[in-house]
Amino acid sequence: MHTQLSPEFADTADGKNAAAIIHKCVHCGFCNATCPTYQLLGDELDGPRGRIYLIKQVLEGAPPTRNTQLHLDRCLTCLNCQTTCPSGVDYGHLVDIGRKIVEQRVPRPTRERAVRWILKEGLTSPLFAPAVAIGRALRPLLPPRWRDKLPLRAARPPPHPTAAPRPRLDQRRVLLPSGCVQPALMPNIDAATRRVLAAVGIAAHAASAGGCCGSLRKHLQDEEGALADMRRNIDAWWPAVAAGEIDAIVINASGCSSTVKEYGHALAGDAAYARKAAAVSAATLDLSELLPDIAAALRGRLSRAAGRRCAYHAPCTLQHGQRLRGGVERQLRAMGFDVDVARTDAHLCCGSAGTYALLQPQLALALRDRKLHALGELAAPCIVSANIGCIQHLQSGTATPVRHWIEIVDEALAAT
Repeated sequence: MHTQLSPEFADTADGKNAAAIIHKCVHCGFCNATCPTYQLLGDELDGPRGRIYLIKQVLEGAPPTRNTQLHLDRCLTCLNCQTTCPSGVDYGHLVDIGRKIVEQRVPRPTRERAVRWILKEGLTSPLFAPAVAIGRALRPLLPPRWRDKLPLRAARPPPHPTAAPRPRLDQRRVLLPSGCVQPALMPNIDAATRRVLAAVGIAAHAASAGGCCGSLRKHLQDEEGALADMRRNIDAWWPAVAAGEIDAIVINASGCSSTVKEYGHALAGDAAYARKAAAVSAATLDLSELLPDIAAALRGRLSRAAGRRCAYHAPCTLQHGQRLRGGVERQLRAMGFDVDVARTDAHLCCGSAGTYALLQPQLALALRDRKLHALGELAAPCIVSANIGCIQHLQSGTATPVRHWIEIVDEALAAT
Protein backbone atom coordinates (compact mmCIF):
# COMPACT_ATOMS: atom_id res chain seq x y z
CA MET A 1 0.00 0.00 0.00
CA HIS A 2 1.55 3.29 -1.11
CA THR A 3 1.45 6.22 1.33
CA GLN A 4 2.20 9.72 0.05
CA LEU A 5 3.16 11.58 3.21
CA SER A 6 2.17 15.20 3.59
CA PRO A 7 5.23 17.53 3.86
CA GLU A 8 4.91 17.93 7.62
CA PHE A 9 5.46 14.19 8.15
CA ALA A 10 7.68 13.34 5.19
CA ASP A 11 11.00 13.78 7.00
CA THR A 12 9.99 12.89 10.56
CA ALA A 13 10.95 9.61 12.22
CA ASP A 14 7.31 8.90 13.08
CA GLY A 15 6.20 9.55 9.50
CA LYS A 16 8.89 7.34 7.97
CA ASN A 17 8.29 4.53 10.44
CA ALA A 18 4.53 4.67 9.92
CA ALA A 19 4.86 4.73 6.14
CA ALA A 20 7.14 1.68 6.22
CA ILE A 21 4.67 -0.23 8.39
CA ILE A 22 1.64 0.75 6.28
CA HIS A 23 3.51 -0.26 3.11
CA LYS A 24 3.52 -3.88 4.35
CA CYS A 25 -0.25 -3.94 4.87
CA VAL A 26 -2.11 -5.66 2.02
CA HIS A 27 -5.55 -5.25 3.65
CA CYS A 28 -6.37 -8.95 3.47
CA GLY A 29 -8.76 -8.67 6.43
CA PHE A 30 -7.37 -11.58 8.47
CA CYS A 31 -6.78 -9.12 11.32
CA ASN A 32 -10.47 -8.21 11.61
CA ALA A 33 -11.33 -11.85 12.23
CA THR A 34 -9.39 -11.77 15.51
CA CYS A 35 -9.99 -8.16 16.59
CA PRO A 36 -12.16 -8.01 19.75
CA THR A 37 -13.68 -4.60 19.02
CA TYR A 38 -14.50 -5.47 15.43
CA GLN A 39 -16.15 -8.67 16.67
CA LEU A 40 -18.30 -6.66 19.08
CA LEU A 41 -19.14 -3.62 16.93
CA GLY A 42 -18.89 -4.87 13.35
CA ASP A 43 -17.58 -1.47 12.24
CA GLU A 44 -14.69 -1.52 9.78
CA LEU A 45 -13.20 1.53 11.50
CA ASP A 46 -13.16 -0.39 14.80
CA GLY A 47 -10.89 -3.04 13.33
CA PRO A 48 -7.15 -2.91 12.54
CA ARG A 49 -7.68 -2.45 8.81
CA GLY A 50 -9.95 0.57 9.33
CA ARG A 51 -7.67 2.10 11.93
CA ILE A 52 -4.70 1.75 9.58
CA TYR A 53 -6.77 3.55 6.93
CA LEU A 54 -7.52 6.39 9.38
CA ILE A 55 -3.84 6.75 10.32
CA LYS A 56 -2.87 6.70 6.64
CA GLN A 57 -5.34 9.52 5.94
CA VAL A 58 -3.83 11.66 8.71
CA LEU A 59 -0.28 11.05 7.46
CA GLU A 60 -1.37 12.10 4.00
CA GLY A 61 -2.70 15.41 5.29
CA ALA A 62 -6.35 14.79 6.23
CA PRO A 63 -7.27 16.59 9.47
CA PRO A 64 -8.05 14.13 12.30
CA THR A 65 -11.36 14.53 14.12
CA ARG A 66 -12.93 13.42 17.38
CA ASN A 67 -14.30 10.48 15.42
CA THR A 68 -10.76 9.51 14.40
CA GLN A 69 -9.73 9.73 18.05
CA LEU A 70 -12.71 7.64 19.15
CA HIS A 71 -11.87 4.73 16.84
CA LEU A 72 -8.22 4.77 17.93
CA ASP A 73 -9.25 5.00 21.60
CA ARG A 74 -11.41 1.91 21.20
CA CYS A 75 -8.41 -0.17 20.19
CA LEU A 76 -7.29 -2.41 23.09
CA THR A 77 -3.76 -2.70 21.66
CA CYS A 78 -4.09 -6.41 22.45
CA LEU A 79 -1.96 -7.19 19.34
CA ASN A 80 -4.09 -10.20 18.41
CA CYS A 81 -4.15 -8.73 14.91
CA GLN A 82 -0.36 -8.62 14.87
CA THR A 83 -0.16 -12.32 15.77
CA THR A 84 -2.66 -13.09 13.01
CA CYS A 85 -1.19 -10.90 10.25
CA PRO A 86 0.46 -12.98 7.49
CA SER A 87 2.42 -9.93 6.29
CA GLY A 88 4.02 -9.16 9.66
CA VAL A 89 2.54 -5.67 9.92
CA ASP A 90 3.80 -3.99 13.12
CA TYR A 91 0.38 -2.67 14.08
CA GLY A 92 1.32 -1.98 17.71
CA HIS A 93 3.96 0.61 16.84
CA LEU A 94 1.78 2.06 14.07
CA VAL A 95 -1.20 2.70 16.33
CA ASP A 96 1.14 4.32 18.87
CA ILE A 97 2.29 6.76 16.17
CA GLY A 98 -1.27 7.42 15.04
CA ARG A 99 -2.51 8.08 18.55
CA LYS A 100 0.39 10.43 19.25
CA ILE A 101 -0.38 12.56 16.20
CA VAL A 102 -4.13 12.61 16.80
CA GLU A 103 -3.64 13.45 20.49
CA GLN A 104 -1.58 16.49 19.51
CA ARG A 105 -4.22 17.74 17.09
CA VAL A 106 -7.59 16.87 18.59
CA PRO A 107 -8.34 18.48 21.99
CA ARG A 108 -10.20 16.27 24.41
CA PRO A 109 -13.17 17.56 26.43
CA THR A 110 -12.32 18.87 29.88
CA ARG A 111 -13.86 15.90 31.70
CA GLU A 112 -11.86 13.40 29.64
CA ARG A 113 -8.64 15.28 30.28
CA ALA A 114 -9.38 15.36 34.01
CA VAL A 115 -10.07 11.62 34.23
CA ARG A 116 -6.91 10.80 32.31
CA TRP A 117 -4.84 13.11 34.51
CA ILE A 118 -6.24 11.49 37.66
CA LEU A 119 -5.40 8.03 36.32
CA LYS A 120 -1.85 8.74 35.23
CA GLU A 121 -0.94 10.77 38.32
CA GLY A 122 -2.99 8.87 40.89
CA LEU A 123 -2.15 5.28 39.96
CA THR A 124 1.58 6.01 39.91
CA SER A 125 1.65 8.10 43.10
CA PRO A 126 3.12 7.01 46.47
CA LEU A 127 -0.30 7.95 47.83
CA PHE A 128 -1.95 5.16 45.81
CA ALA A 129 -1.61 2.56 48.59
CA PRO A 130 -3.33 4.67 51.28
CA ALA A 131 -5.92 5.70 48.68
CA VAL A 132 -6.67 2.00 48.07
CA ALA A 133 -7.19 1.49 51.81
CA ILE A 134 -9.60 4.44 51.92
CA GLY A 135 -11.30 3.19 48.75
CA ARG A 136 -11.92 -0.21 50.33
CA ALA A 137 -13.52 1.49 53.32
CA LEU A 138 -15.74 3.60 51.04
CA ARG A 139 -16.28 0.89 48.44
CA PRO A 140 -20.13 0.92 48.55
CA LEU A 141 -20.12 4.64 47.66
CA LEU A 142 -17.91 4.38 44.59
CA PRO A 143 -19.18 4.21 40.99
CA PRO A 144 -19.41 0.56 39.84
CA ARG A 145 -16.56 0.73 37.32
CA TRP A 146 -14.19 2.07 40.01
CA ARG A 147 -15.57 -0.17 42.78
CA ASP A 148 -15.02 -3.30 40.70
CA LYS A 149 -11.33 -2.44 40.32
CA LEU A 150 -10.79 -2.65 44.10
CA PRO A 151 -10.31 -6.16 45.46
CA LEU A 152 -12.17 -6.56 48.74
CA ARG A 153 -8.95 -7.61 50.45
CA ALA A 154 -5.50 -8.83 49.60
CA ALA A 155 -5.19 -12.51 48.79
CA ARG A 156 -4.33 -14.65 51.81
CA PRO A 157 -0.73 -15.86 51.98
CA PRO A 158 0.01 -19.56 52.53
CA PRO A 159 -0.51 -20.80 56.09
CA HIS A 160 3.23 -20.82 56.71
CA PRO A 161 6.17 -19.34 54.85
CA THR A 162 7.88 -21.49 52.28
CA ALA A 163 11.29 -22.58 53.51
CA ALA A 164 14.08 -21.02 51.48
CA PRO A 165 17.34 -22.84 50.85
CA ARG A 166 20.57 -21.38 52.14
CA PRO A 167 22.14 -18.92 49.70
CA ARG A 168 24.94 -20.36 47.57
CA LEU A 169 27.73 -18.58 45.78
CA ASP A 170 26.49 -19.98 42.47
CA GLN A 171 22.87 -19.05 43.16
CA ARG A 172 21.08 -17.20 40.36
CA ARG A 173 20.21 -13.63 41.25
CA VAL A 174 17.39 -11.65 39.70
CA LEU A 175 15.97 -8.18 40.19
CA LEU A 176 12.24 -8.05 40.94
CA PRO A 177 10.71 -4.61 40.18
CA SER A 178 7.59 -3.92 42.21
CA GLY A 179 5.61 -1.89 39.66
CA CYS A 180 3.04 0.70 40.69
CA VAL A 181 -0.40 -0.76 41.51
CA GLN A 182 0.33 -4.43 42.21
CA PRO A 183 1.95 -3.97 45.67
CA ALA A 184 -1.10 -2.10 46.92
CA LEU A 185 -3.83 -4.15 45.25
CA MET A 186 -2.38 -7.68 45.32
CA PRO A 187 0.82 -7.76 47.40
CA ASN A 188 0.77 -11.54 47.70
CA ILE A 189 1.82 -11.87 44.04
CA ASP A 190 5.24 -10.36 44.75
CA ALA A 191 5.59 -12.24 48.03
CA ALA A 192 4.68 -15.55 46.37
CA THR A 193 7.16 -14.86 43.57
CA ARG A 194 10.01 -14.36 46.02
CA ARG A 195 9.12 -17.51 47.98
CA VAL A 196 8.84 -19.78 44.95
CA LEU A 197 12.02 -18.48 43.35
CA ALA A 198 13.89 -18.91 46.64
CA ALA A 199 12.65 -22.49 46.86
CA VAL A 200 14.21 -23.31 43.48
CA GLY A 201 17.52 -21.58 44.17
CA ILE A 202 16.89 -18.16 42.61
CA ALA A 203 17.46 -15.15 44.84
CA ALA A 204 14.98 -12.38 43.97
CA HIS A 205 16.08 -8.93 45.11
CA ALA A 206 13.35 -6.32 45.24
CA ALA A 207 14.23 -3.18 43.32
CA SER A 208 14.66 -0.42 45.91
CA ALA A 209 13.77 2.31 43.41
CA GLY A 210 11.83 2.68 40.18
CA GLY A 211 8.10 2.59 39.68
CA CYS A 212 5.55 2.32 36.89
CA CYS A 213 7.08 0.74 33.80
CA GLY A 214 5.65 3.51 31.62
CA SER A 215 2.77 1.56 30.13
CA LEU A 216 0.13 3.42 32.14
CA ARG A 217 1.09 6.83 30.76
CA LYS A 218 1.56 5.26 27.34
CA HIS A 219 -2.04 3.94 27.51
CA LEU A 220 -3.12 7.52 28.14
CA GLN A 221 -1.10 8.98 25.24
CA ASP A 222 1.32 10.78 27.57
CA GLU A 223 4.39 9.86 25.55
CA GLU A 224 6.84 12.14 27.33
CA GLY A 225 5.61 10.95 30.71
CA ALA A 226 6.00 7.31 29.64
CA LEU A 227 9.55 7.93 28.43
CA ALA A 228 10.37 9.68 31.71
CA ASP A 229 9.12 6.61 33.61
CA MET A 230 11.32 4.39 31.47
CA ARG A 231 14.41 6.53 32.02
CA ARG A 232 13.78 6.61 35.78
CA ASN A 233 13.59 2.83 35.89
CA ILE A 234 16.72 2.42 33.79
CA ASP A 235 18.56 4.74 36.18
CA ALA A 236 17.34 2.67 39.14
CA TRP A 237 18.19 -0.74 37.66
CA TRP A 238 21.29 0.09 35.65
CA PRO A 239 23.90 -0.16 38.44
CA ALA A 240 22.95 -3.80 39.13
CA VAL A 241 22.80 -4.63 35.41
CA ALA A 242 26.08 -2.92 34.56
CA ALA A 243 27.93 -4.48 37.50
CA GLY A 244 26.74 -7.97 36.62
CA GLU A 245 25.13 -8.29 40.05
CA ILE A 246 22.00 -9.88 38.59
CA ASP A 247 21.37 -12.49 35.93
CA ALA A 248 18.03 -11.04 34.80
CA ILE A 249 15.27 -8.56 35.54
CA VAL A 250 12.20 -10.69 36.24
CA ILE A 251 8.72 -9.17 36.07
CA ASN A 252 5.62 -11.04 37.24
CA ALA A 253 3.03 -8.79 35.57
CA SER A 254 3.02 -9.65 31.87
CA GLY A 255 1.87 -6.16 30.86
CA CYS A 256 4.91 -4.63 32.55
CA SER A 257 7.36 -7.20 31.18
CA SER A 258 6.00 -6.57 27.69
CA THR A 259 6.62 -2.83 28.07
CA VAL A 260 10.11 -3.17 29.59
CA LYS A 261 11.11 -5.44 26.70
CA GLU A 262 10.21 -2.48 24.47
CA TYR A 263 12.48 0.03 26.23
CA GLY A 264 15.17 -0.48 23.59
CA HIS A 265 12.74 0.45 20.82
CA ALA A 266 11.14 3.35 22.69
CA LEU A 267 14.47 5.00 23.54
CA ALA A 268 16.39 4.05 20.41
CA GLY A 269 16.64 7.73 19.44
CA ASP A 270 17.84 8.90 22.85
CA ALA A 271 21.63 9.17 22.72
CA ALA A 272 21.95 9.14 26.51
CA TYR A 273 19.75 6.09 27.08
CA ALA A 274 19.66 4.00 23.88
CA ARG A 275 22.45 1.59 24.87
CA LYS A 276 21.23 1.19 28.45
CA ALA A 277 17.62 0.75 27.32
CA ALA A 278 18.59 -1.99 24.88
CA ALA A 279 20.59 -3.77 27.60
CA VAL A 280 17.72 -3.53 30.11
CA SER A 281 15.27 -4.91 27.54
CA ALA A 282 17.63 -7.77 26.71
CA ALA A 283 18.00 -8.61 30.42
CA THR A 284 14.23 -8.67 31.06
CA LEU A 285 12.28 -11.89 31.45
CA ASP A 286 8.63 -12.45 32.12
CA LEU A 287 8.24 -14.70 35.17
CA SER A 288 6.66 -17.35 32.94
CA GLU A 289 9.99 -17.69 31.14
CA LEU A 290 11.41 -19.13 34.37
CA LEU A 291 8.59 -21.67 34.60
CA PRO A 292 10.57 -24.49 32.93
CA ASP A 293 13.23 -24.12 35.64
CA ILE A 294 10.60 -23.88 38.37
CA ALA A 295 8.73 -26.92 37.07
CA ALA A 296 11.92 -28.97 36.74
CA ALA A 297 12.98 -28.14 40.31
CA LEU A 298 9.55 -28.77 41.83
CA ARG A 299 8.42 -31.76 39.77
CA GLY A 300 7.39 -34.48 42.18
CA ARG A 301 7.47 -32.18 45.22
CA LEU A 302 4.01 -30.69 44.89
CA SER A 303 1.90 -33.62 45.98
CA ARG A 304 -0.95 -31.30 46.98
CA ALA A 305 -1.05 -29.90 43.43
CA ALA A 306 -2.11 -33.25 41.99
CA GLY A 307 -5.63 -32.99 40.67
CA ARG A 308 -6.09 -29.34 41.66
CA ARG A 309 -8.17 -27.95 38.81
CA CYS A 310 -7.92 -24.47 37.41
CA ALA A 311 -8.81 -22.65 34.21
CA TYR A 312 -6.02 -20.61 32.65
CA HIS A 313 -6.48 -17.28 30.90
CA ALA A 314 -3.44 -16.16 28.88
CA PRO A 315 -3.06 -12.36 28.91
CA CYS A 316 -2.71 -10.70 25.52
CA THR A 317 0.57 -9.17 26.67
CA LEU A 318 1.92 -12.70 27.04
CA GLN A 319 0.48 -14.56 24.06
CA HIS A 320 0.44 -11.70 21.53
CA GLY A 321 2.77 -9.02 22.88
CA GLN A 322 5.61 -11.37 23.83
CA ARG A 323 4.58 -14.38 21.74
CA LEU A 324 4.90 -16.66 24.78
CA ARG A 325 2.08 -19.08 24.09
CA GLY A 326 1.20 -22.34 25.76
CA GLY A 327 4.11 -22.44 28.20
CA VAL A 328 2.28 -21.62 31.43
CA GLU A 329 -0.38 -24.30 31.16
CA ARG A 330 2.13 -26.96 30.04
CA GLN A 331 4.49 -26.29 32.92
CA LEU A 332 1.68 -26.16 35.50
CA ARG A 333 0.51 -29.53 34.26
CA ALA A 334 4.08 -30.83 34.58
CA MET A 335 3.98 -29.85 38.26
CA GLY A 336 0.75 -31.79 38.79
CA PHE A 337 -1.97 -29.19 38.32
CA ASP A 338 -5.02 -30.05 36.23
CA VAL A 339 -5.13 -27.03 33.90
CA ASP A 340 -7.70 -26.33 31.19
CA VAL A 341 -7.93 -23.46 28.72
CA ALA A 342 -11.16 -22.14 27.27
CA ARG A 343 -12.39 -24.08 24.24
CA THR A 344 -13.50 -20.85 22.56
CA ASP A 345 -12.05 -17.33 22.45
CA ALA A 346 -8.86 -18.31 24.31
CA HIS A 347 -6.95 -15.94 22.01
CA LEU A 348 -9.22 -12.93 22.63
CA CYS A 349 -8.65 -10.08 25.08
CA CYS A 350 -10.57 -10.05 28.37
CA GLY A 351 -11.10 -6.28 28.07
CA SER A 352 -8.76 -5.11 30.83
CA ALA A 353 -5.95 -3.58 28.73
CA GLY A 354 -4.46 -1.26 31.35
CA THR A 355 -6.79 1.70 31.84
CA TYR A 356 -9.13 0.57 29.03
CA ALA A 357 -11.65 -0.97 31.44
CA LEU A 358 -12.08 2.43 33.12
CA LEU A 359 -12.12 4.51 29.94
CA GLN A 360 -14.19 2.17 27.75
CA PRO A 361 -16.36 0.37 30.33
CA GLN A 362 -19.10 -0.87 28.01
CA LEU A 363 -16.73 -2.60 25.62
CA ALA A 364 -14.53 -3.83 28.46
CA LEU A 365 -17.45 -5.39 30.33
CA ALA A 366 -18.78 -7.06 27.18
CA LEU A 367 -15.37 -8.61 26.54
CA ARG A 368 -15.01 -9.62 30.20
CA ASP A 369 -18.38 -11.37 30.24
CA ARG A 370 -17.61 -13.12 26.96
CA LYS A 371 -14.30 -14.35 28.40
CA LEU A 372 -15.87 -15.46 31.68
CA HIS A 373 -18.56 -17.38 29.80
CA ALA A 374 -15.89 -19.29 27.89
CA LEU A 375 -13.91 -19.98 31.08
CA GLY A 376 -17.09 -20.85 32.99
CA GLU A 377 -17.79 -23.72 30.62
CA LEU A 378 -14.78 -25.47 32.15
CA ALA A 379 -16.45 -25.44 35.60
CA ALA A 380 -13.06 -25.06 37.30
CA PRO A 381 -13.00 -23.94 40.94
CA CYS A 382 -10.23 -21.41 40.24
CA ILE A 383 -9.11 -19.20 37.35
CA VAL A 384 -5.43 -18.33 36.99
CA SER A 385 -3.70 -15.76 34.84
CA ALA A 386 -0.38 -13.91 34.61
CA ASN A 387 -1.27 -10.22 34.74
CA ILE A 388 -2.78 -8.13 37.52
CA GLY A 389 -5.00 -6.22 35.10
CA CYS A 390 -6.63 -9.39 33.78
CA ILE A 391 -6.94 -10.82 37.30
CA GLN A 392 -8.69 -7.69 38.62
CA HIS A 393 -10.96 -7.35 35.62
CA LEU A 394 -12.08 -10.96 35.53
CA GLN A 395 -12.58 -11.09 39.30
CA SER A 396 -15.01 -8.17 39.09
CA GLY A 397 -17.43 -10.36 37.14
CA THR A 398 -17.27 -13.71 38.92
CA ALA A 399 -17.38 -15.29 42.37
CA THR A 400 -14.80 -17.86 41.23
CA PRO A 401 -11.38 -16.94 42.68
CA VAL A 402 -9.02 -15.45 40.10
CA ARG A 403 -5.34 -15.74 41.02
CA HIS A 404 -1.87 -15.33 39.59
CA TRP A 405 -0.44 -18.74 38.72
CA ILE A 406 2.57 -18.10 40.99
CA GLU A 407 0.18 -17.93 43.96
CA ILE A 408 -1.20 -21.43 43.44
CA VAL A 409 2.33 -22.80 43.01
CA ASP A 410 3.32 -21.06 46.24
CA GLU A 411 0.34 -22.50 48.11
CA ALA A 412 1.05 -26.04 46.86
CA LEU A 413 4.68 -25.65 47.87
CA ALA A 414 3.76 -24.39 51.33
CA ALA A 415 1.57 -27.45 51.84
CA THR A 416 4.42 -29.94 51.23
